[in-house]
Amino acid sequence: MKELTINKIHKGLLSKKFSAVELAKEYLKRIKKQDKKISSFVTITEDLALKQAKQADKLISGKKELSVLTGVPIAVKDNILIKGEKCTCSSKILQNYKAPYSATVIEKLKGTVILGKTNLDEFAMGGSTENSGFFTTKNPHDLDRVPGGSSGGSAAAVAADLAPVALGSDTGGSIRQPASFCGVVGLKPTYGAVSRYGLIAFASSLDQIGPITKNVEDAQILFNAIAGKDEKDSTSIDFKIQNLKSQIQNLRIGVPKEYFIEGIDKDVKKVVEGAIKKIEKLGAKIEQISLAHTKYAIPTYYLIATSEASANLARFDGIKYGLSKAENRLIDVYLKTKSQGFGKEVKRRIMLGTYALSAGYYDAFYLKAQKVRTLIKQDFDKAFSKVDFIFTPTAPTPAFKIGEKINDPLAMYLSDIFTVSANLVGLPAVSVPVGFSGGLPIGLQIFGKPFQENKTLELCKSF
Repeated sequence: MKELTINKIHKGLLSKKFSAVELAKEYLKRIKKQDKKISSFVTITEDLALKQAKQADKLISGKKELSVLTGVPIAVKDNILIKGEKCTCSSKILQNYKAPYSATVIEKLKGTVILGKTNLDEFAMGGSTENSGFFTTKNPHDLDRVPGGSSGGSAAAVAADLAPVALGSDTGGSIRQPASFCGVVGLKPTYGAVSRYGLIAFASSLDQIGPITKNVEDAQILFNAIAGKDEKDSTSIDFKIQNLKSQIQNLRIGVPKEYFIEGIDKDVKKVVEGAIKKIEKLGAKIEQISLAHTKYAIPTYYLIATSEASANLARFDGIKYGLSKAENRLIDVYLKTKSQGFGKEVKRRIMLGTYALSAGYYDAFYLKAQKVRTLIKQDFDKAFSKVDFIFTPTAPTPAFKIGEKINDPLAMYLSDIFTVSANLVGLPAVSVPVGFSGGLPIGLQIFGKPFQENKTLELCKSF
């Protein structure tokens, strides 16, 4: 199971080494046995998986032209809708909610075999999966540590070989940071490259769906399958997927000095700097650059993200769907449903966002944050006029212990310090594993130019 990649599965299915049903059953068996200690799945979709596997075997036996993804098992973060299956966002307010339709990315991945829905920080708000309304997922490399978040369930499932590939969502680093903590590959696409239709929204100008995989090639295959314009998402963009090879000898790599000064673990710094030296030995030119407004990225992100979250989560009111607490007065229905349905972190962010958008504070907080967002974008535009890629650590530390930061929200927020800029600016960014510290994985983050995911992933293959 450890060796299985998309291409190996495809070849095995075509050569009749195993069938899609046999493969699905093996993964389901493994999940039931191994996931008791990791807790990466919220729901196991066994009936759906076996039905899809039988359909895949029919297609394969019919010898029709097949997608490389036909019959490939996949795990899906539990904030992405799959028709007829539960979609909880790991929140008590949606505990029994079943999706009435499938997300566009799920429609585009027809032919795959969906093993189940993975755990996350409630409504994707967190960096450790400890904010799940149900249970904490554990890091397969050390069960006393977090897998990262909010896509911690997806990253842990792939790292533990409970699924060969998975989908996550990234609002401020929620694919890349858990990929770094779990030693797998995680891609946040360019904003608009992948449809958000059917992704339960956290912050609409920041959210993106992307792949979490064991290797770079699988991330590339999954991205190319889910990318593209969708008439159901007005922010999605019609662009040409470029399969550009990166000639390392001609590349200019920018290394921002601000990412290596404060708050970074010495082992993370050493491993990432070692990875940069390796790429330099292969012929790339390393240039120190400045992203001067980096120090404002966290406050800017948390003002914008919480403001958008407060608007998006207003719909969970106990009237239309989800948890509903019956009371005599409408206001009491709202109060009781939300107070019992939402967890502590979600309430904190709704209150922060509502405050930032309120009449007396809109200009001072939200509007100012949007202006600083523009300054951060200008920093990246200036940098990319001189370099082809930007290299940084993915996270300032390796995976931290369960319980270490859960009662210190600011310390938790700072674990996103290197990742939030990609979402604020809308750039593609990949985390690729480049080493270890005390047996814990460390990720290198590579920022690419807009819609140059494949060029960025080609460079990642050198690691």
